[in-house]
Amino acid sequence: MPRSLPDMLGPDNQTMIRVDSVGVAYARRQLPFSKKPRRSWAIHDVSFDVEAGETVGIVGRNGAGKSTLLKLLAGLIEPDRGRVERQPARISLLSLQVGFLPHLNGRENAILSGILLGLDKREVSTLIPQIFDFAELSSFVDEPLQTYSSGMKARLGFAVAYFAAPEILLIDEVLGVGDMSFREKSSKAIQEIIRSNRTVVLVSHNMGVLEDICDRIVWIEDGETRATGKPAAILESYRAYIHSLPSRGDGPVLANQPLIG
Repeated sequence: MPRSLPDMLGPDNQTMIRVDSVGVAYARRQLPFSKKPRRSWAIHDVSFDVEAGETVGIVGRNGAGKSTLLKLLAGLIEPDRGRVERQPARISLLSLQVGFLPHLNGRENAILSGILLGLDKREVSTLIPQIFDFAELSSFVDEPLQTYSSGMKARLGFAVAYFAAPEILLIDEVLGVGDMSFREKSSKAIQEIIRSNRTVVLVSHNMGVLEDICDRIVWIEDGETRATGKPAAILESYRAYIHSLPSRGDGPVLANQPLIG
């Protein structure tokens, strides 16, 4: 079992994260003879709060800025305008885009990740057998991470975050990794995390997942907050919007599927 959640969160209505009119721009290739820098805005006008113990789902088409937004929430990047305010709490981002260090082995990466989540080295070292057993990677503990597949890395990251018990868990499209057995185990872990009153922000195309577990949905479109509110109302509007567009193969999974899938 993971460590119990500290009592530092305070009342359930405490705001854990506040996103205020944030924008993130990336430099584009400079045109010849142009003096003005070229920038593309990944997100340019996003605002919402995340309360303690709340599970918030983020929806939007590919390229809407969802992964960039999670990196902002995790503190991995800073906004070019606006601001992100966070309570002093351990935050973990689970993403296939945010990896471990390939020159280290599985054990070393797990220890480093645990330390970054606020555990001391001795504490996370004692959790190594449980972490790798949960991730179904016990025979790969001391193998170089460069031998791991993306799914293996995602399972290891999920297991470290689960046992480190961060106050805020950010999940970016990693809930479908692994075989059916691991998906079922991950499903139970996510439900346990939610029941423990931790704060979760989840990006997923799976409408069934979001409707099942989220308290609120934030819809991001073209780098802006299109709408926020209760899952049923927002997801109905989002489904209608997706159905009105020409098919690009990047839309949501509309059927009600198992929690992890």
